[in-house]
This record gives sequence, C-alpha cells and structure tokens, in this order.
Amino acid sequence: MKLRSMLFVPADSEKKLAKSLGSPADALILDLEDSVAEARKAGARGTAAAFITANAKQLGAQLYVRINPLDSGMAMGDLATVVVAGLAGIMLPKTRSAADIVRLGHCLDALEARAGMAAGSVRIVPVATETPEAILNMQSFAGPIARLAGVTWGAEDLSAAIGAVSNRDEDGSWSPLYLLANSLCLAAAAAAGVPAIDTLHADFRDSAGLAIACRASRRRGFRGRIAIHPDQVAIINEAYSPSEAELAHARRIVDAFAAQPEAGTLSIDGVMIDKPHLTQALRTLAGAG
Repeated sequence: MKLRSMLFVPADSEKKLAKSLGSPADALILDLEDSVAEARKAGARGTAAAFITANAKQLGAQLYVRINPLDSGMAMGDLATVVVAGLAGIMLPKTRSAADIVRLGHCLDALEARAGMAAGSVRIVPVATETPEAILNMQSFAGPIARLAGVTWGAEDLSAAIGAVSNRDEDGSWSPLYLLANSLCLAAAAAAGVPAIDTLHADFRDSAGLAIACRASRRRGFRGRIAIHPDQVAIINEAYSPSEAELAHARRIVDAFAAQPEAGTLSIDGVMIDKPHLTQALRTLAGAG
C-alpha cells in the first residue's frame, strides 16, 4: 500500500485520535515516543490498542504505532500491548542498524502468533538516521529485509546526539551532515527495495514551504513524507502523486516500448528514451495505482 503521507497522532490524546479518523493520510502513526510524557506512556499504550481494535476495519488509513526505542526499557511493554489485530506496522525510532529491524521482527513473530494474526503481517518503518551510529551503519540496509515497508530519516535527534546548535546553516538549508542523512536514507531504501519517506516539515503553518519541499523531495526520489499536523496531509498527498501530464508521458513511454520490444532506445518528441526511462515510467504508473 502507498505511504505518501504518514500522520503522527499522540496516542495519549483521545481528542486528536478522534480527529484523525477523518484524515486522508495513507497511514496514521499513533505515537508513544516523543509526543507522550513518560508518566502517560503506559496509559497511551492501552489507548492506542483500543483505537486500533475499534477502527482498523473501517479506516482507509493504515495504522502504525511509533514505539519507544529498543534500548529504552519501554519498547517491549509497548509491543506487548499494541500488537493487536488491525495493526499495520511499527515505526521504530533511533534505529542503530538493520539488525534492530531483525530483532524487532523476532518479537513480532511471537506477538502476532499470540494475537492470532498472520505471520509477517506487521510491517516496520525505521527512523534510520537519528544517531551517529546509525549514520555509520546505513550500509546494513543493503538487500531485502523481512517486514521492512519503508525507510525514513530524522534530523532533530541526530543534532542533539552530536551536540549541534542547529541542524541548518544560516541560510536555512540543511547542514552537510543532514544532507548526507537525507541521501543515505534514499540509498538505503533503494537498496532494500522499499520506499524512502522524507522527514517532517516542522513549520506546520508554512503550507507554501511544505509544497516546495515536497516537490523537491519527490524529484530526488522520496515517495512520501511524515506529517505532524492534519493540515499538511492533503498537500503531501498531492505533491507525491503523479500529475496527469506525468501519467500521460509515462504511458507514451510504455506504449512505445511495447510497440518495439526489441528496441534499446527510442525517440519521443526528439528526446532519446532508454530502458531506465521505461523503468521510471512503470514506477510512475504503479504509484498511481
């Protein structure tokens, strides 16, 4: 399923959870980590599980839960409560390497069996760049990884970990380390054969800036973005969906190669088109459903 937009919803807020039911997001991420105070985390687990049980069947959105980090002492309690029928996936923060995804997968094997769920049905989206160790281990994503549904990246925790005053330069652009994290996310997702999901746009009132950032992100290869406010979702969905002009061009490329299956290169409107263009065209059409 598509992951153009993944909307964070604090799992301890019944009001925000109820509001999220009307969201056009492709996935809702019920958050047990940063948006929930430690004293409220245990209660938020139960609220998240009840929300999934009550709403998964009728919701168009996939339901994910962002648990606390594996080394936090809270992750196992999170998983034991929220792995219930209807859960689509887990977002894993502060992933150190692909080995953490394998470890989480083993936990899910047992919890799915306990819940009577199909084996392997709960997918995983790691936040793959939040620690310096993670940056140095991005090569671990090479090749297929069981349960992996996508890869996203984060800048806030990374800047805190290295002691940076800011993760942006004076002109507002990402500093070099975060540009590297962005690029490594793209490469890791491609190597693993899953979509790359871009990080959040922190200023949720900046709709114009969000649209510009999304268009640039999609040109670079990202297939979706995290949203931190419901008003961001429609903008994100539009930006990461192919336009009618893109679809028409993709169909022309596919049709041209279908008409000349032995050709290695073709000319469309005076532009040379080869097999990588065909691959991209097929991806564009698949992304539109």
